[in-house]
Amino acid sequence: MEASLPILHSPGYYTKPSLKELVAQEFLDPGYCSRVPNFTVGRLGYGSVRFLEKTDVRGLDLDQIVKFHKHEIVVYSDENDKPAVGLGLNKAAEVVLVLDTELLKSKDKKDDFLVKKVKQSTERQGARFISFDLTTGEWKFLVDHFSRFGFGEDDDEDIVMDDADGETYDDDKEPSTNMNGIELSHSLPAHLRLDPVKMREMRLLMFPHEEEPEEFSHKASMGKEYARPLQNSAQAMPHRSTPPTARKTPFPLIEYKHGSFDANSPGSILMAQQHKGTPLKTIKAEGFKLDLKHETPVSENYARNIVDAGLFMGKSFRVGWGPNGILVHSGTPVGSGSEYKILSSVVSLEKVAFDNLVRDENNRVSEELVESALISPLNFHKEINHVTEEARIGPCKLKLLKLEANCSMLSDISHGYCDIIERQLTVPGLSSTTRLGLTHQVMTWELIRVLFSERKQKGQVESLGADNEEDMMQDMKEVYQDVDQEALPLMRRAEFSYWLRESVSYHVQNQISSLNDSDYLQHIFVFLTGRQLDEAVQLAASKGDVRLACLLSQAGGSTVNRSDISKQLDIWRKKGLDFSFIENDRVRLYELLAGNIHDALCEVEIDWRRFLGLLMWYKLPPETSLPIAFQTYKHFLDKGRAPYPVPLYIDEGPSEEAISSNADKHFDISFYLMLLHSSEEREFSFLKAMLSAFSSTPDPLDYHMIWHQRAVLEAVGVINSNDLHVLDMGFVSQLLCLGKCHWAIYVVLHLPFREDCPFLHVNLIREILFQYCEIWSSDESQQQFIEDLGIPSEWIHEALAIYYNYNGDLAKALEHFLQCANWQKAHTIFVTSVAHRLFLQAKHSEIWRIATSMEDHKSEIENWELGGGIYISYYLMRNSLQGDTNAMAQLDSLQSKNAACQEFVSQLNASLAVWDRKLPVDARLVYSKMGSEICDLLLSSVGEGASRDEQFSCFDTAFSAPIPEDVRSGHLQDAVYLFTSFLSEIAT
Repeated sequence: MEASLPILHSPGYYTKPSLKELVAQEFLDPGYCSRVPNFTVGRLGYGSVRFLEKTDVRGLDLDQIVKFHKHEIVVYSDENDKPAVGLGLNKAAEVVLVLDTELLKSKDKKDDFLVKKVKQSTERQGARFISFDLTTGEWKFLVDHFSRFGFGEDDDEDIVMDDADGETYDDDKEPSTNMNGIELSHSLPAHLRLDPVKMREMRLLMFPHEEEPEEFSHKASMGKEYARPLQNSAQAMPHRSTPPTARKTPFPLIEYKHGSFDANSPGSILMAQQHKGTPLKTIKAEGFKLDLKHETPVSENYARNIVDAGLFMGKSFRVGWGPNGILVHSGTPVGSGSEYKILSSVVSLEKVAFDNLVRDENNRVSEELVESALISPLNFHKEINHVTEEARIGPCKLKLLKLEANCSMLSDISHGYCDIIERQLTVPGLSSTTRLGLTHQVMTWELIRVLFSERKQKGQVESLGADNEEDMMQDMKEVYQDVDQEALPLMRRAEFSYWLRESVSYHVQNQISSLNDSDYLQHIFVFLTGRQLDEAVQLAASKGDVRLACLLSQAGGSTVNRSDISKQLDIWRKKGLDFSFIENDRVRLYELLAGNIHDALCEVEIDWRRFLGLLMWYKLPPETSLPIAFQTYKHFLDKGRAPYPVPLYIDEGPSEEAISSNADKHFDISFYLMLLHSSEEREFSFLKAMLSAFSSTPDPLDYHMIWHQRAVLEAVGVINSNDLHVLDMGFVSQLLCLGKCHWAIYVVLHLPFREDCPFLHVNLIREILFQYCEIWSSDESQQQFIEDLGIPSEWIHEALAIYYNYNGDLAKALEHFLQCANWQKAHTIFVTSVAHRLFLQAKHSEIWRIATSMEDHKSEIENWELGGGIYISYYLMRNSLQGDTNAMAQLDSLQSKNAACQEFVSQLNASLAVWDRKLPVDARLVYSKMGSEICDLLLSSVGEGASRDEQFSCFDTAFSAPIPEDVRSGHLQDAVYLFTSFLSEIAT
């Protein structure tokens, strides 16, 4: 009974049914604990989770699996222990979390605002929002599977914040740093603003026998007033008057300096926008003055540094990635020798070689190679038929793409790719390794065509070769539409035989050129390994060995001839024939013609393709199908009696590479395709190995052609896998490294949609748009291509807005924020940066256009009436006071005009109070001009018909306006004159 119960001992946690109820149900209905309906786990005051399907709770350690924290639930915190979706507790459930509503309402936010924020947080995490009770704080939502869900700190800050998007900081309030103070002799602490005293203490702890530098010892007592330790990003500026801004879009990178990427290049570490105004101190950094022979355990076992930066600095420094494969780290450069030692104060900036594919023999990126190796195949891929699937992902709508083809089209598709690769071979400056790889790609596409294409019904069949099977096809002049289905396997075998012969011809010619011309028997044997029967027969006949020539002409044909030769060899052995009177190479030929390929290959090494050819041509019957031939080779391989199917780049490389390959079990992609043809199994591990970079290229980051091969094989129905994201992202990284952002998005749109990662496409595309905005926005063709792909225009405009805002082009940033409907951010930029410039340039129609475009959405804009609404009020008020009958016609009396002006002046003063330091001097000047003009128009309306009280009230309105002091003095003189006149009238 105990084995059937879950384990739960954590205080405050409970289950429904309870443990006692589970015991009772299990006693009445054995097996009940394996199918508990609506099983619920909860924690008092935190929330609960109810699993919608029947749950097997037997032996579940709920203490470790389900954990409730403040505003958060975590199920299977360790990813290694989490079962597949649908198993254990990793399945659909209804979650209820209790939020602290008092905290959320601390800033007097409206109820609708809180519900909207909670709903947005739910959708952002991939869950489905059900409800949020403002009274009890219960937040209810549905999840399809589990990891971690909740209301994070970013969400809390987003709700508490008054104006997250429009927040700016006053850098003047930063803690002051005396640049003339201590210069700590270590580059990293100086740049990170660490406390010199603490660094000294740590140094003394690690190296107690070292003498202190005299200047450091003298100034140690004053160290704390010159530097502050850098805290985490939320506490880096503790004296700000406002909380940090909640970032809703990725920050663009501030600076990136290209360098040589060696250990000594002073590459700048990337900064984000929130640190843009923080100056970095420049010092003379010498590193720790240590003897390089002094080692620590860290230096010996890990980074070989004298002192590991990550060890003595904790979490304040770690490995960081920049754009285009830039790696910033402390330690020895990648690939350096074991004797290479550096100080931990040295920061290495290195670049991952994503672009090896397009570098020529001089190691320079060739635009011609970029076009032929990447762009041309993608253009060809784009021309093939595609199926467009419109997917709604949250509020977004994308057109996902998928290649559409069938096996009858495979021949044309393969030929198209082969033509592209052959054109690439004509590009000057290619290295020998690159040419070998391109040749291998051509042979791979030909193999895909041979193994998986369906024969088109034609009237003519082209010649395929010169051996027996190929001769059979060459003699066929007409193929009728009703081809005998039994003949199709033999025809495919003939095509594969010709492909195999062509693929090994390179090895045969190389080996023939290395042999001695006097030993013709060795030449004949090498010719036979490549199925070059004509050359072998001609050579034997030219040497006068007519009988051998007759045997060679029948090689690989009838099994009767093989049996006769095998029997003859057996008779010779039984009779005790002295084989020393026969050349060893001749006996080797007889063994091969008899089908004894292992005896023929004794003390001879050949590559795996030729071994497969010998097996198929000379050992197996000529009618053997390809799947049986491939499985036979696999059987010999498993027994260790066949050469290892190493990739071509290893087969042609040095022997030590082949040895390391055997340890890593890298098969050639050709062998994987053969196994794919011979078996119906499509396991993910098999496909992952087949479509890895190592199966066809020595560059582990080159996925450009494998991506095309995977797409074609999936389109024709040979494979089906939704989990090969490493392949897709590898190709995307290659394209981004070369600035082909539009093609990277094209590749992303071909990613299959997955229910467990519904926002994958959205996140990837938005990241590309934001991070590489400078590249694609400067190329009109790329931008048009992205728009043609159906990418939402809001995303494009949002990325452009962030980019222009970062570069200081606020006018363009404003236009794009308006286009992406980010009204709050657009309003902030308009009020603080754009409106006053346009006003001073007398571009009033432009101000009116922008302000009225936002007015329709003023309910979504905070402080609209005190921001953009100011300008609309100004223009309406000015037109009315100037006598425009179309504007505010109700102001027909001085009293009504004064009341309207008082309201406008109050609006101006309130706006100045709200925006405060966010308004630059020019904006305050514009406010002053608007106030002055309205007051002048108001006072010009004061006539003889008005009462003295009305006249004085108008002056009161002018005095309260934010106008220059000289203008105010002028109005004051007019008021004094009016008052004097009034006293004179009373006196008379």
